[in-house]
Amino acid sequence: MGGAGSVRRVSALRETMATQPRVLEEILGDPEPAGRAADRIAGRRVLLTGTGTSWHAAHQGAAFLRRAGVDAWALQAADVVLGDPFPRAEDALVLLSHRGWKRMTSEALARARAEGVTTLVIAGQGVEADLHTSPQETSATFTASHLGALLRLAQVAEHLGADLGRLDAVPGAVGDELDGAPAGVAVPRRLVEFAGVGINAWTAAESALKLAEAAFVATEGLSVESTIHGPAAALGADDALICLDGGTDSARVDDLETVVRAHGTAVHRFTSTELGEPLSVFPLTVVGQKIAAEASEALGTNPDAFGQDLPGRAAAWEALTL
Repeated sequence: MGGAGSVRRVSALRETMATQPRVLEEILGDPEPAGRAADRIAGRRVLLTGTGTSWHAAHQGAAFLRRAGVDAWALQAADVVLGDPFPRAEDALVLLSHRGWKRMTSEALARARAEGVTTLVIAGQGVEADLHTSPQETSATFTASHLGALLRLAQVAEHLGADLGRLDAVPGAVGDELDGAPAGVAVPRRLVEFAGVGINAWTAAESALKLAEAAFVATEGLSVESTIHGPAAALGADDALICLDGGTDSARVDDLETVVRAHGTAVHRFTSTELGEPLSVFPLTVVGQKIAAEASEALGTNPDAFGQDLPGRAAAWEALTL
């Protein structure tokens, strides 16, 4: 904690968040690789895979592709490695990765290529990939590469016939959210529960992951319906509920809010409908990023080191192959 007159270090997380409108503009200015990628996977069942943040992007990318009539589904990279299921020769495997070296995604990609499966890699700059997203991030709490991957997936879906809305409006919407007021969510004593409907169930999961990585807060992110059927019963005065509303079935969000408020839980709702439900994931993801950054700053955590700057943690993590 700094004393009077001290200057707080600006985290790499904050610095990277600020670059996102520019990163997205650059991707929109480079549509040709997405067109080539779309041609490669056209007419195939598409399985999208990743780990962590990339697992969330896989689900949202699958939702984009289904709007183009593609039979598209997300799989955990670890499940692909276990063959549950493994893509068939007539399928396409879309692999999402920030840096290209995680164990499970690397194994899944190597095996798919060895067995002749059509593969498409979306990754950060500097990594061998078919579609690039953002410069490599120095914070362990990934932000720009995630939104970049989502925009690349949206480009591919549009090339295949999806009508997702105005992709050209996405950078401005992201910039407006970054420049807007703080999210203003106070960290509760126990748990932060994120909830979203449809494609934003995965925005909720991503927001929970960012808060855990950046501020080491106990958190969970689910669909609104999943939250109603169980987890909501556990929420009380020591918790907070954050609803991410992209405009689909907002009445069900109302239902969840009403019940949980009666428990004494602090409830926050963030709504984004201007871009339509599919593209609402972009500004609502930034909401989750802001909540994570603000919590980190309030609690004095380092959001860039994955907790490995804390005593004893680095040695423990060195024994684990990510």
